[in-house]
Amino acid sequence: MSAPSGRLRVGVVGAGKISEQYSLNLARLPQLALTAVADLDTGRAEALAAQHEGARALPLQQLLEADDVDVVLNLTIPAAHAEVALAAVAAGKHVYGEKPLTATTAEGRAVLEAARAAGVRVGSAPDTVLGTGVQTARAAVEAGLIGTPHAATATFVAPGHELWHPSPEFYYAPGGGPLLDMGPYYMTSLVHLLGPVTRVTGLASAPRSTRTVASGPKAGLEFPVTTPSHVTGLLQHRDGALTTVVMSFDVWGSRAPRLEVHGPQGSLSVPDPNYFEGPVEICSPEVAGLDQWGRAQWKELDPSAGYLGAGRGEGLADLALALGAGTAHRASGDVALHVLDVMESVLSSAREGGTPLDVASTCERPEPVAGLVDLTA
Repeated sequence: MSAPSGRLRVGVVGAGKISEQYSLNLARLPQLALTAVADLDTGRAEALAAQHEGARALPLQQLLEADDVDVVLNLTIPAAHAEVALAAVAAGKHVYGEKPLTATTAEGRAVLEAARAAGVRVGSAPDTVLGTGVQTARAAVEAGLIGTPHAATATFVAPGHELWHPSPEFYYAPGGGPLLDMGPYYMTSLVHLLGPVTRVTGLASAPRSTRTVASGPKAGLEFPVTTPSHVTGLLQHRDGALTTVVMSFDVWGSRAPRLEVHGPQGSLSVPDPNYFEGPVEICSPEVAGLDQWGRAQWKELDPSAGYLGAGRGEGLADLALALGAGTAHRASGDVALHVLDVMESVLSSAREGGTPLDVASTCERPEPVAGLVDLTA
């Protein structure tokens, strides 16, 4: 199933806020053509469809049955990811969804098993790892610029989403929290840089029992915190590297870098994995030299790999190219399932008082994006 001129025809399910970013990028990627939109709010579906020539708003079942939809772009809320994905697979469509893959690892396994049986593919955000930030860092690792990595740190801290989000309650309920919200960006980057995770240890806390909405129509509303808002984890990767993770909605400020990778010959500073681009810096005597006191210097590396000018949906374009070539796509359901399993395992370990737990799933490191690639060319 393919569109005229080889494009993958996309049916979007869910026309909420994140669809704005996808819409802009889908319009510039020649591998993709948005043909249909479904949303519980018909007006939102019509507004999104109007941005793409020939697209129309449809009820969900009609979108799933449409002959001009090859892949369902699942932009619904996480609780609906599995239901929509399974319906799409049953209709014989490929599926690409926003993170997380599903609300639980068990649901994710069910989606992947159904897709394998149906002979269709599953992809999942985050695809930020395919941009020049993480891919340049990966190229540096694979070129041996820091030696074989043995350690990494991943840090996301914020004082709390209630300071800006008009309805932040779900961030502090089961299924929310900083690890499940922001962790996919960091965990997926770590899989690309260091490989899958085999064992984890976690500890977690909720320093504040309530939060207060700071802005919008709910300003002043106090609500309970019923899930950990500060999580610390230790990850053991298959090849031996150890990663320390801190994800928090309880820190006002920090100078800790977002993501660092360390080897015997140097260290890499990786840009914020929530974005596609950013400076990659290396601290290495061999690459950056020493200062007058014999300390290794930092040097910014020129972008050397990754999709140029990338935006949300780049992973879907990568899936389209992979289908045409008969190769594996990089933003895969297997990686997304493993990342979800790692995060759930960290939280399970924390509930058991920090008991180390094996991670049941695994995946292969996706192929790197070799060199600088412009998908719009």
